[in-house]
Amino acid sequence: MDCLFGRYTPTPLLRNHLRLGGVNPRGERIDVTSRYFERGGVPWLPVMGEYHFVRDSRENWPRELKKIRAGGVGIVSTYLFWIYHEETEGVFDFTGDRDIRAFVEACAGQGLEVFLRLGPWCHGEVRNGGLPDWLLQKPFRARDNNPGYMEKARSWYQHIYDQVRGLFYRDGGPIVGIQIENELVDAPEHLLALKNLARETGFDAPLWTVTGWNSRFGARIPVDEFVPVFGGYADAPWARTIEELPLCTHHAFDPQRNDSAVGTDLLGGTAPDGWALPYHRYPFATCELGGGIQPTLHRRPAVSPMDVYAMSLVKLGCGNNLMGTYMYHGGVNKTGRTTLQESTATGYPNDLPILDYDFQAPLSAYGEERPHYGLLNLLHLFVQDFGAVLAPMEHVPAAEFVPETDGTRLRYAMRTDGRGGFVFVNHHQRHLRLRDVENAVFLPLDTRFPPIDIRGDTAFILPFGLTLGGETLQWATAQLLCREGDVFVFAAVPGIPARYAFSGREVVPVPGEKISEFTVGQITVRTLPWERALRLRRSDGKTYFDDSPAPPETPFTLTPCAAPDPLPPHAEELALAGPRETVWSRLEAAEPRGFVTLDFPFDIAQLYVDGALAADKFYDTLPWRLPASLLFGHRCLLAHTAPREDVYLEP
Repeated sequence: MDCLFGRYTPTPLLRNHLRLGGVNPRGERIDVTSRYFERGGVPWLPVMGEYHFVRDSRENWPRELKKIRAGGVGIVSTYLFWIYHEETEGVFDFTGDRDIRAFVEACAGQGLEVFLRLGPWCHGEVRNGGLPDWLLQKPFRARDNNPGYMEKARSWYQHIYDQVRGLFYRDGGPIVGIQIENELVDAPEHLLALKNLARETGFDAPLWTVTGWNSRFGARIPVDEFVPVFGGYADAPWARTIEELPLCTHHAFDPQRNDSAVGTDLLGGTAPDGWALPYHRYPFATCELGGGIQPTLHRRPAVSPMDVYAMSLVKLGCGNNLMGTYMYHGGVNKTGRTTLQESTATGYPNDLPILDYDFQAPLSAYGEERPHYGLLNLLHLFVQDFGAVLAPMEHVPAAEFVPETDGTRLRYAMRTDGRGGFVFVNHHQRHLRLRDVENAVFLPLDTRFPPIDIRGDTAFILPFGLTLGGETLQWATAQLLCREGDVFVFAAVPGIPARYAFSGREVVPVPGEKISEFTVGQITVRTLPWERALRLRRSDGKTYFDDSPAPPETPFTLTPCAAPDPLPPHAEELALAGPRETVWSRLEAAEPRGFVTLDFPFDIAQLYVDGALAADKFYDTLPWRLPASLLFGHRCLLAHTAPREDVYLEP
């Protein structure tokens, strides 16, 4: 089966057209062209992962940031939730787990840069979208240019700036980016006023962003002041239905950036007043590619590792030049004078757990590595070492577009500069089994790959027409991972024999079940089995295999008991879905090491440790993993309600 591509037609490259960019004390510049970011005059494809410092404990930051860095992330993005820092008007708290300066410095200590998401409104499934209760009781409108709100926004920005002063890129610090507001789609004057306010306060970064989704015509933004950033999720727990949703569009190679525009008959049109976001002026950048999903009271999808990996690979193939995963590391909400989660009681459409914000992320709320941590790292290592090659390359579609509903035809696309490039293949669709493909022959530009069979759940990238250390790789049926000096490391894709063709040299087959090497001229080609590649990590510039054992399963006992009298604070949340019989049990861990796994169906569960709510969960079919250290030596009570039918659970 010949796999043909559309014609490659280079698009004009715009420079110096946006009011963005900056220089650090070493003279290095970060700039933004219309297709990609540049760093030191070289194309740069950043990898960004979301980790909310206030949703973790300060003592955990260095350890967890080290994991984030080892997973190939270069930039940590984090929200500043106003309600967490000024819950009482005029009383600011940037201490302990709320210490943004200490967090930014901890990022720098692990070689990570920082993208601050300032708000004032953030969402992030936080009460009032992060706005304090007292602010909403004022006689002026929030998220508006009126003097009352802007005065309070100025105070908020000033207090953040006072914490992070001297840590910006211009100072030689790690803060390279700032996001203003979130999901504000039709207020360009307010977005510009907030940027001007932030700059007057002292904020300075080469990259300024706003979210660009929620309108089929693109959000209305100040065109030259920001890069619009986009997202995509494998499911939608905020959807009102409890039925299975239509198939995920993000597993098809559709280059449309705007999530809300995918699949509409007005794609590429303009609003009635003529507005259309000028996508051609910006690189394709994402800030919210779902690293998982957050269950809600009525809807509990469970996202698979391949759901996450395939979506990120597809977006990369469609031209994504800033990979932003939300969430990359899960977290645990805090409580204050109120509970701080999104809820219908505060006028929002969804009810969420009081504490749980695990998000089914690559790194769990308690720092456990999930399978998609290793899968995403295959992409992260690749763009770390070859992003300068990939970033200028443009998306070229298959000759025939294959939508997400088609389970019979192969999905693929390429990125190229007209000389060489990469073929992106996705053979995964959430909730749809795709038909196996035999003898697929990719024909990018003037290259002819050998026939390969593509079976089962898989997604991969194949290089062609590349210069590696002075040698020309015509094609390879293995995925390029990273470079170690003159050694080029590939991963053998499961079910596909790893073969290589270099100019002047015959095809070289290599065994896929063990690590193998061969030399071509001055370079060495190393091929890793796929499962081995999933363990590859990088720290301090060196790659290594992380073969540390998984945390042990900790024995525990669960003993039914009477409900405490009086009931502890927050127990009323067990009745969110209506009055329910609640089962109470004593939970005891046999030792402080490892994790306790609770794997039985329920609706809502809460864990109380020494009388205080310590963890909770809406059942989503996935096991509930609790660190034994949270339980051991403490008086622990588990409360849960019975499963119910009026909720979406994964089929």
